[in-house]
Parts: sequence; C-alpha cells; structure tokens
Amino acid sequence: MARVDPVPDRPAAVADFGDESALLVADYHAGIEQSLRREGLEAPSRAEERRNRVLSLVVETGVERVVFLGDLGHHIGEPEGAELAELEALVAELPVPVTLVRGNHDGGIADVLDLDVTPPDGARFGDVGLCHGHTWPSEDVLSADVVCMGHEHPAVRLEDDVGGSRVERVWLRGPLAGAPFAEHHGESLDLSGELVVCPAFNDYSGGTWVNIEGQEFLAPFLPEACPDAEAYLCDGTRLGRYDAI
Repeated sequence: MARVDPVPDRPAAVADFGDESALLVADYHAGIEQSLRREGLEAPSRAEERRNRVLSLVVETGVERVVFLGDLGHHIGEPEGAELAELEALVAELPVPVTLVRGNHDGGIADVLDLDVTPPDGARFGDVGLCHGHTWPSEDVLSADVVCMGHEHPAVRLEDDVGGSRVERVWLRGPLAGAPFAEHHGESLDLSGELVVCPAFNDYSGGTWVNIEGQEFLAPFLPEACPDAEAYLCDGTRLGRYDAI
C-alpha cells in the first residue's frame, strides 16, 4: 500500500510516489486577503507566513517535490497584483520541482507560472492518485492505492460540557466506494483504495463542518464515495466517523 502520512500538527502530508517523495498541500489560496477585504473584513496579509511554512516543511521533511492539490491561487481567473506576486515568490523560492493539481480556482495559473499542471480530473503518481475534488476524478486516479484530494476544507465543530465550542481542521480518511463513480463513468469500477481528504493549508479559507447537519460537501461524489470516512485532528487524534462526532 502506498504511504501518505500527514505531517504532525501541520495541514500537509508526505506521499511516497515510488521514485520520489512529495509534500502535499491543499487549498493554499494565495491572495485570499484581497477577496476578504472586498467583503469588508480586516485581513492582514499572511503571504510571507504561508510561504515560510511551506519552505520550512520542505526542509523538515526532505521531500523531492511539492504538489499543490488545487486552489494554489484564490482568484478564479488569471492571478494579478498581490496574488501574482505571492505566487511568483513562492515558486521562485521552492528548492524542488512544483506540480499543481488543477482546481476550480486555478484557471489562469499555468499561463503565468513555470510549473507542471495536471488536467482537472487529476493525475496518478506511482500508486498515489491526486485530484482537487471539484470535478470527477479519472479512472486512472481512482485505481490508485490511495487517492488524495482537497477542495472540501474539512473541519469539525467540537463542543465541551459547558457549552463552549471550537472549530478544528481535520483529515478525512476511509475506504473508497465505487458506486458513485461507476454511475458517473457508466461502467463498473473495482476500487479497493483509500480516500484521503486533506485540510486546507490557508488559515483564512474557512471550511465545511463535516459533523454538523445541513453542512453539504462540495465534491460531487461525497459523501457517497467514502461513507465510512473517519476524522483525524492535525495532531493525529482520531475522532471516529465524521458523522458521529
């Protein structure tokens, strides 16, 4: 079984592609502050902090590649202004090759940055399939031992005995179910892999509270594609089934 191991206390993972190791980072959303300010929110730039966090993770883990699991940028179209400057600085300073798994916010990035970009339905690296999750993954991606995605920004709301609550980012992991993909692709798929839904890297990006009734998943194939998914905090704490927390 291919290995995809979350980095303790970080919203990032290390994947073994067989011929190289890669840092997986989902939903970086460079330049998100511009959008938040347009909505009237006070949002100081964390561009440098985000970049330094990724650079530190590359050094700490010793990976040979960085893969952004979609939504590297935040603006839907071609990035510009502060967002473009943030993206250019990030790619220029990363000491290893960079791959972008195209997400719904990444429409114009390939035109302005020097990096590898996958099709919207993802790509397979060794025994690891990668997709963003905003559209249906390819059959090649689904046939991998482990399928990793972003897009959802999964989080849980935890309550204490006195009525207090807090929101925590989580990983979702569980066996991949073939039924929704068979219906979409029009043929039976014998899937035996694991699905890993990665938490958002960007602190400003919010999330889907997967344990709150009425909170809908964003991916067209969830939760049906992984009904037995379990949630894990970034520190590794296992919370159990996402819908029973």
